Amino acid sequence: MSAPPRTATPLEKSDGETLTEAAYEALRRDIIRGVRTPGERLRIGRLSDLYAVGPTPLREALQRLSAEGMVLAGGNRGFTVIALDMEEFRDLNIARTALEREALRLSLLRGDEEWEVGVISAAYRMRKADAALAGGDLDLDRWEAANEAFHRAMVAACGSKWLLRLRKTLHDQCERYRRASVYLRRGSRDLGAEHGRIVEAVLARDVDAAADLTEAHYAATAENLAADFALRSASTSAAGSDGADPA
Repeated sequence: MSAPPRTATPLEKSDGETLTEAAYEALRRDIIRGVRTPGERLRIGRLSDLYAVGPTPLREALQRLSAEGMVLAGGNRGFTVIALDMEEFRDLNIARTALEREALRLSLLRGDEEWEVGVISAAYRMRKADAALAGGDLDLDRWEAANEAFHRAMVAACGSKWLLRLRKTLHDQCERYRRASVYLRRGSRDLGAEHGRIVEAVLARDVDAAADLTEAHYAATAENLAADFALRSASTSAAGSDGADPA
């Protein structure tokens, strides 16, 4: 089995931020991006070397991540990055879709001209990122940033801080699964067209169409991810039966 990546996001402690908060942000970002891999044991000593921070802030950060469902706290066994599970992803997608539909409904009812400008700007960047991905660009960070900003812009006028906070948590959990998959790079979907239809419905203030298109967009992601994980599971099983190292 290959060793987990030895890299880490540098700690960036802003004014007024504690070391625990900085460690939390860096670890969370690396778990979402897959730098800290699913199932990886998070040993305090090793993390302290990687992130250049003491054990106490790291333990406190890991406890917060455990409460968010990104890290498993195993008592004396320490901490482990939560493994990916397709049943959990399907459940996440149900909750995410329900929140997104309501946030879209409120946003389309309340959005003003400034909100529309934000939607148009995010859609422009999304169109460029989709085109780059379709053209073979391997910078998934760039696409994920544009994708997050695009969907956030659609719901930005919903008026509920709690709704947006819960939505962000679910978005980040789903991003872990997307980044662990290769389906985005296979060109199996016209993501540009999907995003284009969503923004057209949003700007037309067509609540039902915007919600239905977004739900179908998320459902297609879930279907592709399920197929990708099933394929890799079958490949791993076949390699194991041949006596090969499945890693």
